[in-house]
Amino acid sequence: MSGLFRDLFSRADVSFTDFIRTTEPRHRRAVQCFWAALQGRGLLYKDFYEGWYCTPDECFLTQAQITERPDAQGRPCKVSLESGHQVYWTKEENYMFKLSEFQEPLRKWLQGNRHVISPEPFYQVVRRWLEEDLPDLSVSRERSRLQWGIPVPGDSTQTIYVWVDALVNYLTVAGYPDAHHAWWPAAHHVVGKDILKFHAIYWPALLMAVGLDPPEQIYVHSHWTVHGQKMSKSLGNVVDPVACFKQYTMDGFRYFLLRQGVPERDCDYYEEKVIKLVNSELADALGGLLNRCTASSINPNGIYPHFSESCFRKGSDHMDVEASGRALAEDYELVASVDRLPLQVTDYFEHFQIYKALESVVACVRQTNGFFQRHAPWKLCRDNPAEKCWLDTVLHVTLECLRIYGILLQPVIPATADKLLSRLAVKPEERAFTDLTFLPRYHGKPCSFEGRRLGPDTGALFPRLETPIRRQMETKGLRP
Repeated sequence: MSGLFRDLFSRADVSFTDFIRTTEPRHRRAVQCFWAALQGRGLLYKDFYEGWYCTPDECFLTQAQITERPDAQGRPCKVSLESGHQVYWTKEENYMFKLSEFQEPLRKWLQGNRHVISPEPFYQVVRRWLEEDLPDLSVSRERSRLQWGIPVPGDSTQTIYVWVDALVNYLTVAGYPDAHHAWWPAAHHVVGKDILKFHAIYWPALLMAVGLDPPEQIYVHSHWTVHGQKMSKSLGNVVDPVACFKQYTMDGFRYFLLRQGVPERDCDYYEEKVIKLVNSELADALGGLLNRCTASSINPNGIYPHFSESCFRKGSDHMDVEASGRALAEDYELVASVDRLPLQVTDYFEHFQIYKALESVVACVRQTNGFFQRHAPWKLCRDNPAEKCWLDTVLHVTLECLRIYGILLQPVIPATADKLLSRLAVKPEERAFTDLTFLPRYHGKPCSFEGRRLGPDTGALFPRLETPIRRQMETKGLRP
């Protein structure tokens, strides 16, 4: 399974600084030290525990968290409301963690850190949980029933609860128990909404119990549905990401997930939706714009043209400068929008609102297409000095907009952004978010790109994806 995830990250162009398996010796040592710290502070005790237990989810559930449904043979059985997995009444002797002692510290932690759990709806969910009783937590299982976990130090009959084991891996990669102070608590966790309680209640309480601060931030995301239904093996609607990379390209599928994935609510996936979005925004709006402003018929010399300050005058009053130049009020609105864009996008990225960052970029791409269409540079005559001056300025502004979009889109669609920036002859060392200056000539500063030869034309920026109907027709030899 770990190999499948490593392969998936590679195919998805997802990088990581550490890939940990909880079977590693460094992690076993970290878990044993963490357990000893809990025990040394008198926060563990042994007692009999009973309740409804869900083996696939590895957790006990309250009566309110279960329901009754017929099994495959039509017999009534108890299942988890959240996961749908079957539960069984279980009674065994375990080690218990004094979670109840941390109800008030957890409340104070949340009250003093309003944005520690985001988006806001999930913060409110955790607040409500803490208004209810917080019973002590069973943190071990009988070794006879769970043999593959880490044994409880000094008690070979018990295995450390897999969630305690798993959560500690955040500390393991930070260097616990020796070198974690350099990183902790500057940790930002990204978790699914179904494991929120483990990360927002159990984990902060366990950290407080050993004298460590809770993580700095917990970002929570919702789930993907397929045609409005939850993904399920029994329904046969589980989406294979590797197949999606092949069908939509790696960048196309990444873009769809990040553009449409709104963390606070479940989002729906279906093939036609991906194709429509990716074709519209990557192939047509962004790719079409690049193709049009670099076409040999409009830019025969294949360079980054010069900007004319007389054509696109700078001033505080757009009405005055519009009267003395060629630029219109809408053009100044475009410049202002793209000027604000890097700060907007960076802020959205920092707050895990990637879909909003992409909304902002797409809005500016549409504005830029409007600018290009409005001034129709293909109608301007290069032999006329005044028109050539304005033609070059229109191209310069458009290329500058594309340069900004390419740099900002690098974390989302790395291959496409690289292709775009290479076409604009933007060097690798010129692609950083820092010191990202848009249209310096408009602000009276030099532009290092002016006069630079564009990079080679390697074809369409992003290939248009075919609809299922079109693919079926072409497979049968029919013309769409």
